[in-house]
Amino acid sequence: MTAKRNGRARRELIVRPAARSNGKELPLRTHAERALSEYFASLNGHRPAHLYDLVLREVEEPLLKAVLDYTEGNQVRAAGILGIAS
Repeated sequence: MTAKRNGRARRELIVRPAARSNGKELPLRTHAERALSEYFASLNGHRPAHLYDLVLREVEEPLLKAVLDYTEGNQVRAAGILGIAS
C-alpha cells in the first residue's frame, strides 16, 4: 500500500491478520505508536533514556527473524528484502 506524505509516496507495512481495529487492517506504524504510548504511560514519572537504542533492540531481532522465516533462511534474499544487499 502506498500513501502520500509531504508530497512523497511511502510504503506502509500492513500487519495481518490479527492486527485489526473495527475490521480494518492497521499499518505497522500504528502498532509502533501504540506501543510507544503505552511505554511512556508505564514510566510512572520516570524519564526514558536511550529510547532509540531500546526501540532498535526490540524491533531488529523480530524483523530479521520474520524476514529469514519468509525467505526460508536465504540470507541473500533476506538482505534484498531488507534493502541491505550490496
